[in-house]
Amino acid sequence: MSAREILTSRSSITAIRRIDLTSFRNYSSLRIDVDPTPVILTGANGAGKTNLLEALSFLAPGRGLRRARLDEIAKCDDSNWAIAVRIERPTGEIKVGSGISGKTQFGRIKKRIVQIDGKQVGTQAELAKHFSIIWLTPEMDRIFLDGSSGRRRFLDRMTFGFNPEHAQRLSTYEQALRARQKLLKDNNYDPDWLSVLETTLATEGVAISALRIEVIKRLNDVLCSTDFQTGQSSFPIVDLELVGEVDSWLYEGPALAAEDRLKSALFEAREEDRFSGRTNHGIHRSDLKVTHINKEMPAALCSTGEQKILLIAIILAHSYLLTLDYGLSPILLLDEITAHLDDKAREGLAFRILDLGLQAWLTGSDKNQFTNFYGSAQFLKIEDGNIRLANGG
Repeated sequence: MSAREILTSRSSITAIRRIDLTSFRNYSSLRIDVDPTPVILTGANGAGKTNLLEALSFLAPGRGLRRARLDEIAKCDDSNWAIAVRIERPTGEIKVGSGISGKTQFGRIKKRIVQIDGKQVGTQAELAKHFSIIWLTPEMDRIFLDGSSGRRRFLDRMTFGFNPEHAQRLSTYEQALRARQKLLKDNNYDPDWLSVLETTLATEGVAISALRIEVIKRLNDVLCSTDFQTGQSSFPIVDLELVGEVDSWLYEGPALAAEDRLKSALFEAREEDRFSGRTNHGIHRSDLKVTHINKEMPAALCSTGEQKILLIAIILAHSYLLTLDYGLSPILLLDEITAHLDDKAREGLAFRILDLGLQAWLTGSDKNQFTNFYGSAQFLKIEDGNIRLANGG
């Protein structure tokens, strides 16, 4: 099967078909059934459009698109929240649920629960083994201007789709990072246990960096390919680069050598890290550098509209690549996506989403922002936590 046939084949579609929400933000209870096509959510500000996308974002590992605390989400202080969905995939239907249940005796929220086909799984990382979800929100419009942590999270969410173990590696790395810093802060540590933690940081950190670099390389190949740039999409050519100490070691030599160098750096920096209160070496300090090739300009210096188009180009390249690799398209959550986009960019966005056969969830206050989707998407109107079919589409 050719690349184009894979990209336009219904057999590659991953789509949410049913959503059940309980006590999530402004939704007391909600059930909706949708088609495996783009979903356009319209309504006034505050109606609950972003809340619905946030609920869907909890189908991916992590803290959701708002990075909210678990106790901030339930509609009522004394209630539990939950989302359950039925997802259609090329390999068969799957049922996924996530939420919280109860509090400890001290009033703290218990950990988030994840169920797949009715069985509770041990970690959120299991979600990445079954489907891929990625999102863009208005807050991410500043991703090129704010700190590096947001850019790393953006890259890592895309990386989950290529290697589900990436989520677990990140979790293991972050746990070791916190444990090492706590030991150093206590200043009465077991050197053998500290060495074990540093070995974990080196092993997992280099593996994380290596996969990030591989994903970036493949995304760059797509972003400049004539196949991706053809048609009505005409997105700018984007170049991505991972910049960091560990990453540079991997560019220079083998992974084992990079692991040894990181272990040595962590060992030598113990006193420095104890006094500074942070770990000064590792992949948690890497950054994603993005360049607008057509303008030969760093993304941080581009206009707001150009920065948004660069982000859109990257996630569409990611979707294109996943579909080609696995015949398994990701689900996109695009909140207020048409803001700062001109008519040509809106046309290109719609063309590429429809061309790839993606189920994208897009929000906006006015359905007229999505005229390029008419006849090819389902339009839903949200009012005060209720959803109904809207005219248009």
